[in-house]
Amino acid sequence: MRDQLFTTATLDTYRAGVERGVSALLDHVGQVRGPFSGALPHEVAPRVDAVDLDRPLGDLDEALAEVRTTYLDDAVWFHEPRYLAHLNCPVLIPALVAEVLVSSVNSSLDTWDQSAGGTLIERRLVEWTAERIGLGADADGVFTSGGTQSNLQALLMARGHAYLDAAVDLTTPLADVVSRLRVLTSRDGHFSVQKAATVLGLGAEAVVVVETDAQHRMRPDALEAELARVRGAGLVPMAVVATAGTTDFGAIDPLPAIADLCEQHGVWLHVDGAYGGGLLASRRRRHLLTGIERADSVTIDFHKTWFQPVSASAVLVRDRASLRHVTYHADYLNPRSAALPNQVDKSLQTTRRFDALKLWLTLRTVGADAVGALFDDVMDLAHRSYDLLRDAPDLEVAVRPTLSTLVFRYRPDGLDEPTADDVNPEIRRRLSRSGAAVVAGTRVDGRAWLKLTLLNPHTSLDDVAAVLALVREIGDDLLDDLRVREETC
Repeated sequence: MRDQLFTTATLDTYRAGVERGVSALLDHVGQVRGPFSGALPHEVAPRVDAVDLDRPLGDLDEALAEVRTTYLDDAVWFHEPRYLAHLNCPVLIPALVAEVLVSSVNSSLDTWDQSAGGTLIERRLVEWTAERIGLGADADGVFTSGGTQSNLQALLMARGHAYLDAAVDLTTPLADVVSRLRVLTSRDGHFSVQKAATVLGLGAEAVVVVETDAQHRMRPDALEAELARVRGAGLVPMAVVATAGTTDFGAIDPLPAIADLCEQHGVWLHVDGAYGGGLLASRRRRHLLTGIERADSVTIDFHKTWFQPVSASAVLVRDRASLRHVTYHADYLNPRSAALPNQVDKSLQTTRRFDALKLWLTLRTVGADAVGALFDDVMDLAHRSYDLLRDAPDLEVAVRPTLSTLVFRYRPDGLDEPTADDVNPEIRRRLSRSGAAVVAGTRVDGRAWLKLTLLNPHTSLDDVAAVLALVREIGDDLLDDLRVREETC
């Protein structure tokens, strides 16, 4: 099987294999007619379970044909214009080309002797992103697997910072201080904040939820009151997590006012910009992130609004010295005496893919302005789609969009809340089962709603209107069935 290893002796085999794989993918994608097959787990499972992993097929074409039935036939296609569910984007071709290089060379971005130039490219992109944010000359950061890891690392650094500030006697055990630490975030903040608090030993109960306004943005007055309450209880506010683009509403918390409060109270400010970070490339809406430059740490997900393949995220810090809280040394990897640059000193991970190359090749091919224009396009579409929803008598929309999400529900005049709660999740299930479109679901104030997440520049207003027509059609059918059952009873 040595002829299946990528080496200078197998370049022809490699080329043929990649060409066959790409050909199989293109042949399949050319036949895709919707975002999803509508398959349920029990329908796909027998095909996967029937594969005997101990009996290889011995032929790449046969293996690719098998992958078609076990994966591609029922894959969810984010490039399809009527996929409108989650924060998944179609990806730029230069980034896909970079994926071939990343996987084939297989660099590990922990030490220089495993990545060489990759180390410098990632560092340059971190510097470039920090410049776009405005974090200053002492900024630094590292690429991560996604927003959850970026937020975890940011709060780990905030914990270290709070420990040094809160423990007058530095011999006090960390565990004793940790029990007093609190993290403040909005009611609409990402669940990874609670997850990070649990991983860091604080417990999910250490997360203090701050109330939001009618636009689902953190209220500065509520934050100020919670900071005072935490201090008054003898507890330590470890960090405030502001969100630049909440998952459901795309809301951007009032960053300048929050930064003022964090500065007054001496509290670490982390901005979760996993969704809204694409505004850094927008020439028309960059102002929506005003105040982010005052953060102590920032999360950016390039695999959302920068149209990069999963995974590509980064955590940035204002003061590179903060990264010491994730630094551990090993004589066999990164001894204290090491003279060459490395990235493992900055990361929670050791072995790590060269995901930065995807963004690098994208920027060098099309540029940041082009990426920002794509994000602007989907935000423009969201605002036009809001007008459709606002004017529809049988649909209800929650709030005007800030970024590119729309929370709405089917609710004709006279439909009571409990029935709407039953009908809307069923609309989503039936729509997904049809394969014609995929939308998301969520809950607002305990009630069931639907959600459109617009991240495909090829999605048109006609596509949105067609999906809303399907929502109405399914909703009307459900209500007709309900009336028939009531009349029968």
